[in-house]
Amino acid sequence: MLDQPRSLDLAEQAAGGKLRILIVSDAWEPQVNGVVRTMRTVLHELRKMGHVAEVIGPDRFVTVPLPSYPSIRLALKPRRRLNAMLQAFAPNALHISTEGPLGWAARAWALRVGMPFTTAFHTRFPEYLRARTGAPVRFSYAVLRRFHRPAQGTLVAAESLRRELVTRGFRNIRSWSRGVDIDLFRPEPHRSDGPERPLSVYVGRIAVEKNIRAFLDMDLPGTKMVVGDGPQLASLRRDYPKVVFVGERHGAALASAYAQADLFVFPSLTDTFGLVLLEALACGTPVAAFPVTGPIDLLTGHPEVGATDWNLRRACLAALGCNRSACRSFAERFSWRACAEAFLRNLAVVPARPPIAQTELEKRS
Repeated sequence: MLDQPRSLDLAEQAAGGKLRILIVSDAWEPQVNGVVRTMRTVLHELRKMGHVAEVIGPDRFVTVPLPSYPSIRLALKPRRRLNAMLQAFAPNALHISTEGPLGWAARAWALRVGMPFTTAFHTRFPEYLRARTGAPVRFSYAVLRRFHRPAQGTLVAAESLRRELVTRGFRNIRSWSRGVDIDLFRPEPHRSDGPERPLSVYVGRIAVEKNIRAFLDMDLPGTKMVVGDGPQLASLRRDYPKVVFVGERHGAALASAYAQADLFVFPSLTDTFGLVLLEALACGTPVAAFPVTGPIDLLTGHPEVGATDWNLRRACLAALGCNRSACRSFAERFSWRACAEAFLRNLAVVPARPPIAQTELEKRS
């Protein structure tokens, strides 16, 4: 058994207490989603602080496509190879980011060797599964409770989600907010040669659980634009010929898509935060959403930057009157460095032990 875990004191860190941090995630590059963006950015910040930090994702294994979503690939029988990688890296702190094959295999290894770990609740898999198959959420939540129960802490991005999970029987829930790259995502002048205004934009995965039809079915003035890719793209293009579909965008092109919009519409009912909300606000674009986890946590008490309403059209019309400068100022409060420091504070840390050898992970970092 390993020594008992302790929390990392940031003063100790500043004095030179650098860590070997290993993150195991079934969501990793080349996937494009909020989990990947969060973990990639936190990884970058941890390394800037001087920690040895690495992610083990499906890209290191033989994979199979997720049924109905072939762009997401899952590791196939990863346990033996993953065990060797975990043992060789010899982490001070282990974070299991997702509840997929890699997450379950890392959990089994940690329990076997007595390694404490933290987890995160990034995705409402029960609701996603119900949307795709009709499976009752109570069974899926029972599986997730089992997965997270041994963790020293389960990290969540929104206070409303923390409260909900507590009522569902989850324990050791810890808050871990998000950040935004305010240098990349920033306001820019609206082009005069664009589509008819106002321009209302959705950015994200094009999938049934994102509830995009609630946006596209609304009677709104101007033009609707959808940025992203996913299994529902072909059917939405067929059903909504007047909507502008531009596919995936990244980097400066993505930031420009937000900044050129007059309104960002977030129709999802199942997200656990919604990084896209902060990205839109950083570009000066107000947001409209249903009053659910994520939007209510960000927007409650801040009518100057967006609106939530069960009548999404009413929220959209209200948000169109928001102040774009106020949106930018609001987003500037959220930094990725603060997000990474909160992640560090929540880790379960054990004393250092030398790695077995220079690992494949470090060779590739």
